[in-house]
Amino acid sequence: MAGELLSKFVNSFGAGLVSVSQTLGVTVSLVKTQVTQGVNAPGSRVAALVGLVGGGVHGTAALMVDAQGFASYVNAMSGGMIPPDLEDNVALSVVGELTNMVSGQTLMKLDIEGMDLTPPQIIAGENIKAVPPQKPGIVSFTLPFQVAPQGNIYLVVSLHS
Repeated sequence: MAGELLSKFVNSFGAGLVSVSQTLGVTVSLVKTQVTQGVNAPGSRVAALVGLVGGGVHGTAALMVDAQGFASYVNAMSGGMIPPDLEDNVALSVVGELTNMVSGQTLMKLDIEGMDLTPPQIIAGENIKAVPPQKPGIVSFTLPFQVAPQGNIYLVVSLHS
């Protein structure tokens, strides 16, 4: 059952990221050959993580973005009014809001009674390695997306089994 639930979450969050990105005018495409179990988000500079709690589920969803992908989303969501500065809290909040939008859309589609999200936690730095804990009982998948014209965004979904 845990495998089916994880698959449902991964697919739903992936579709949510594509849908929200399209709404914002950002083109993303899944790099199917690089989908992996665990956390694999090379070059990530910003991550936003939300907790998934309730409805019999406990886990996290994180968006991890490299510098070019970050710039694409900041430009799209601010209309070019905010520079994509990795040290600017306002620019960083864009990734938190993107994570909220993707998570909210996903949870509406999943329709799991009693499930809620925590506010996003934003992490910035060079080469962020892992946001969800890497320990037994936690199953994670990374879906890498290429942002056009350049950049990457990684969706990492983790559930406690």
